[in-house]
Amino acid sequence: MFDGFSAEILARIQFAFTVSFHFIFPAFSIGTASYLAILNALWLWKRDPVYLKLFEYWKPIFAITFGMGVVSGIVMSYQFGTNWAVFSDKAGPVIGPLMGYEVLTAFFLEAGFLGIALFGRKRVGDNLHMFAVAMVAIGTLISATWILSANSWMQTPQGHIMGENGQFMPQDWWKIIFNPSFPYRLVHTVLAAFLTTAFGVGAVGAYHLLRDRSNRQARVMFSMAMWMAALVTPIQIFVGDLHGINTLEHQPAKIAAMEGHYETHRGAPLILFGLPDDKAEVTRYALEIPKLGSLILTHSLDGEIKGLKEWDRNDRPPALIPFITFRVMVGIGMLMLGLGMWSLWARYRRCLYDNRLLHRAAVCMGPSGFIAVLAGWYTTEVGRQPWTVYGLLRTSESLSPVDAPAVGASLLAFIVVYFIVFGAGVFYLLRLMHRTPIFDEDHELDHAPVRAAGITPGLAQEMHSGDRHDV
Repeated sequence: MFDGFSAEILARIQFAFTVSFHFIFPAFSIGTASYLAILNALWLWKRDPVYLKLFEYWKPIFAITFGMGVVSGIVMSYQFGTNWAVFSDKAGPVIGPLMGYEVLTAFFLEAGFLGIALFGRKRVGDNLHMFAVAMVAIGTLISATWILSANSWMQTPQGHIMGENGQFMPQDWWKIIFNPSFPYRLVHTVLAAFLTTAFGVGAVGAYHLLRDRSNRQARVMFSMAMWMAALVTPIQIFVGDLHGINTLEHQPAKIAAMEGHYETHRGAPLILFGLPDDKAEVTRYALEIPKLGSLILTHSLDGEIKGLKEWDRNDRPPALIPFITFRVMVGIGMLMLGLGMWSLWARYRRCLYDNRLLHRAAVCMGPSGFIAVLAGWYTTEVGRQPWTVYGLLRTSESLSPVDAPAVGASLLAFIVVYFIVFGAGVFYLLRLMHRTPIFDEDHELDHAPVRAAGITPGLAQEMHSGDRHDV
């Protein structure tokens, strides 16, 4: 099945496959955790049952998403040892502590408070329960911070020295953690997670409004999601522009691939559509807008954009994938902006809950956040090639001494198991979202036993108490 593929290509495909499955779950759980914290805070503030009902509605969805994210992340991390042992050895002194900090801070924080957040409302009181929900939300953001710091260091490495054995040795942790691309990647990714959740929540709310426009829970759900879409999408576009300028400064070859430029230009055009051909070193069928590329990236009509020919062929990223995925991400961003502005117009016209065309569009846009974050991730990671640590350690030099058939067999096993396990998980999530968000305030867990084993009165104690009562 994988004849003709090298071990390196198969290892890269395997990592891309597992990280794609993993990334969609944190992208949703980060936003959902914050959404739950907001719903709980609104419930405590206003005591409006609608917020409690929405909290209970989204709580199991968050729990399952969180669990699948943890499981897929653990599986993914093992590949650093199985397929990328040389990278782990050389970059381990930098990457290892960053990943360890993520476990010690974020993962322990989430694990410590998750049970209280999910099951403890009537057992610990409102204040402590709110604290637990907030800690889980903060934990997801801390987790994103450490992971993105590690990935950003691989994109824009600094703060290290090279050891005699070829390892990257930490010299300045402040520079390692807060490397040049880290702030932009962190803000851009977290906002992407919030938008992914917003459009997911908005799609569910719109779906239930199409079924019953009088459903108050669906109204509140949809309204909150559309506020997020209308307010955060423009901010995300602005942050993306800043991120692009930072990438142009530190990774110009990636920008050349994303833009499909092989020649260096002053006053570079913006190529809307085309088909980059690395062998011929030309973008075929290009549809261009003159000078707009330089204006966007350099904020000058005559700004210089380097082409891929400025680098040796062995040092260039492949242009086709970043070129396409970048346009997918930007295109979805424009659609998100359009839907957000449409919702503002509908809100102004007082038909937000009656505009069925808007609701259908919101349902169609439900998966858009997941597609956008994956497209952005592919743009970032493929655009970094042929390096694992940009400009310092090649991907071909990072591979474990493994044979292609072994990697291919494990890849095939991953494909089968992932589609079965996570396919079932996603199917169950969709069933939960299909439920109408109207139900009693009492939760089934509220009727569970409140005493732990060992403190419940025994039979003899109960009989003795009963005898004394009879006397």
